[in-house]
Amino acid sequence: MTTSLPYGSWPSPLSAKAVSAASPRLEGARYVGDEIWWGETVPEEGGRTTVRRAAASGTVSSLLEAPRSARSRVHEYGGGAWTAVDGRLVFVEKTDQRVWFVGDADRPRPLTPAEGGMRFGGLTWQGGRLLAVRETHGDPAGPHRDIVEVPIDGSAARDASALTSLVEDSRFVAHPALSPDGTHLAWIAWDHPAMPWDRAELRVGRIEDGVVAEWATVAGGDTAPLQPAWIGDDDLLYADDPTGRWNLWRLRLTADLQRAPVAPADADTGGPLWSLGQRWFGVLEDGRFVAVRTQGADELVVIDAAGNARAVGLEAVAGLSIEDVRGSRVLVSGSGGGGSELWDVDVDDPASARLVAGGESPWGAEWMPRSRAVTYDGPHGPVHAYDFPPTNPDVTAPADERAPYVVFVHGGPTAHVGGAASAKIAFFTSRGIGVLDVNYGGSSGYGRAYRERLLGQWGVVDVDDVIAAAGGLAAQGGADPDRLAIAGGSAGGWTVLCALSLSDAFAAGISRYGVADLRRLAEDTHDFEARYLDSMVGPLPDAEVLYVARSPLSRLDRLRTPLLIEQGLDDEVVPPSQSEAVRDALRQNGVPHAYLAFEGEGHGFRRAETVIRQLEAEVAFLGQVLGFEPDGIPPLDLD
Repeated sequence: MTTSLPYGSWPSPLSAKAVSAASPRLEGARYVGDEIWWGETVPEEGGRTTVRRAAASGTVSSLLEAPRSARSRVHEYGGGAWTAVDGRLVFVEKTDQRVWFVGDADRPRPLTPAEGGMRFGGLTWQGGRLLAVRETHGDPAGPHRDIVEVPIDGSAARDASALTSLVEDSRFVAHPALSPDGTHLAWIAWDHPAMPWDRAELRVGRIEDGVVAEWATVAGGDTAPLQPAWIGDDDLLYADDPTGRWNLWRLRLTADLQRAPVAPADADTGGPLWSLGQRWFGVLEDGRFVAVRTQGADELVVIDAAGNARAVGLEAVAGLSIEDVRGSRVLVSGSGGGGSELWDVDVDDPASARLVAGGESPWGAEWMPRSRAVTYDGPHGPVHAYDFPPTNPDVTAPADERAPYVVFVHGGPTAHVGGAASAKIAFFTSRGIGVLDVNYGGSSGYGRAYRERLLGQWGVVDVDDVIAAAGGLAAQGGADPDRLAIAGGSAGGWTVLCALSLSDAFAAGISRYGVADLRRLAEDTHDFEARYLDSMVGPLPDAEVLYVARSPLSRLDRLRTPLLIEQGLDDEVVPPSQSEAVRDALRQNGVPHAYLAFEGEGHGFRRAETVIRQLEAEVAFLGQVLGFEPDGIPPLDLD
């Protein structure tokens, strides 16, 4: 028998501590002998990333003990921070960004030098060579990057000249792929002011004496190719979007570069290259392909020699990545109904799919909300979102009450969310607070045209779209129009601040390390995103008027909505000065607010104690502002 209680006050077994423990990030996976290895964050150990292994017996152990942490800072977002070399672990240590090798004695030894301002990422073991993307700091002109070979004998730890630079010739590089015979290298390259999802090049170079002697661009320039993979010594498989959707293409490296699409679809096999470790397809042993297709949600498909695609049923529907293949088996990471998950799937026997890691929680599936894909009309076209209604098997709300909702705004802004409920979403919905997760114009996962809706319009289209989605949900009776809140981090925090200073659509806001001043962001941000605003707003100095006009700091006198601000003090993507400026303005204007600063946190929260404090503070804040009393959550002091 269920109890009737007001929305927001429902008792829930999902404590912030349990949610933190159930929300590790999975970062890469490999088949290694008869074992499966994967990277996993450990929130209770400061958010460090360890590498775990599951033996054939099912026993799980760690290959990387505290305080070691496998995390790259190339492009600041990292990726590819570890790999396996002949059954041994090679990883990038977070604290020094050096590459380390875990040998027979299980004591790491360095493979790269301590000096020289170097960072490494995108580690891969190919053809008996350890390849990496190297990022070198210290040049007044800014960081530069190249693809290097790291000798595993440790010689480069003592002498940096032992590192072999295979190729550079562009500001950014990613996805190096060595041909099976070792004579050619393929990779992705791009330069300022483009981001890799706008314009990039697929290059192929001939290797002589261990380095690229000459190279040519074989795809891209006006498109955004991704992830080259060799099929034999003469053919390349890669993703590209000349049709407006990232699809697979096959290229024969002949004199006339014969190119053909592989199983075209009105869906994306590919996405924004934020992380060096992301992979959207793989080549199976028998020549078939396994790929992720995205149209809002993700789907795993197998493509045969004739180009026919068959769906492989998998519970995970968001953030899918093809981590490794062996025979007809695939390691797939992603999110389903229980947070980050790693699956071992035989594509010819999907029923045998095995959950290797993640997806476990101390509560039942009945506490996880089922998403509903929704589309609302906005001033710039349709707006896609996922609705996660309040969900609690033990409680219902009074029949005459409509639910409070918090509108989630993802970061990026070139990113997207799928329809997978996370433990963090369930933390809200189990207490009677609905969540609307919006893929505003500019989001990936719906094709280039939808993604480019935001070009030159950041702070306009995203704001209009989240307001339209929230209004559409309320108009249909799904939410209380007087109890709508908005929450987002980074670029999502920017949209929160813009929406609150431009409209009265929301009664409360939560900004996590949000952008507040575009000019300051352009001055302070890191090299990877240093020219991002050229396309999102306009190039400086010509567009300075727009930078000022759109920045929330230019109109904080119009911000009268209660706001919770959360900021990592070690954030180098959006420095604390941005959040501090908002806090100071709110204090001066007498607007109710709270400012939570977290030591040891960067761009995104990883520590268990931070996540616990964040979740409890957000629900407490919403209760105080929207008028309900959360069960078992301590109140938050507002200034």
